[in-house]
Amino acid sequence: MFQLDDGSYIFPAPEYALHEPNGLLAIGGDLAVGRLQSAYYEGIFPWFNPTEIPLWWSPDPRAVLLPAEIHISRTTKKRMRKTAYAITLNHDFEQVIAACAQRQEGTWITHQIIEAYTALHQLGVAHSVEVWYNTKLIGGLYGVNVGKIFCGESMFSRVSDGSKYALIAFYYHFLRFGGKLFDCQIINAYIASLGVKEIPRVQFLNYLYQYRDQPIDKACWLKQTISLPSAAEINHFE
Repeated sequence: MFQLDDGSYIFPAPEYALHEPNGLLAIGGDLAVGRLQSAYYEGIFPWFNPTEIPLWWSPDPRAVLLPAEIHISRTTKKRMRKTAYAITLNHDFEQVIAACAQRQEGTWITHQIIEAYTALHQLGVAHSVEVWYNTKLIGGLYGVNVGKIFCGESMFSRVSDGSKYALIAFYYHFLRFGGKLFDCQIINAYIASLGVKEIPRVQFLNYLYQYRDQPIDKACWLKQTISLPSAAEINHFE
């Protein structure tokens, strides 16, 4: 495990990460936007408890969602056709990340994290998806863009399927603009039910090195309303 140099944004190669705890690569440093951008460019992300110094991770295997592999259940498809929710992109990043931090079991999204990722958002690097019922925010997600890869950080839901609709709508929006991979970092049962799977870290890094320098159209990130996919579009991308 490596101690980061406060004066440098250089990270060790992900292959040096520990096996136990899985993926722990480095400690220290800060959450300056330059360091965060350098980390995501190398397939590394911060994750630490409020009382800890920054910890930097690159787990093996890696959880990803590939194009055409999203799973939308029949029940969800039926609900999508009837939903009255509106879904937007980059309308209220600060409210989304604050909502993601509100968890009964505790959260790693501290004020330090919120400030750092809000700074990334202001630079056009971090993005949010919002799900609204009238004027009430009921779900959403946020993450970081690296070329044609989107690195999901966290999501929240205040109603059934709130975060699911955010992910589905944004997944198809990203594909329309040529997006190639969703990095979901670490698997859990909820995202696995949506088609997220684990792949070896070396395979993830191959995707990263292939797509991280391929720019995506800036129109993808404009403040806008996005839509849930039609049945025809779901079939098109399958």
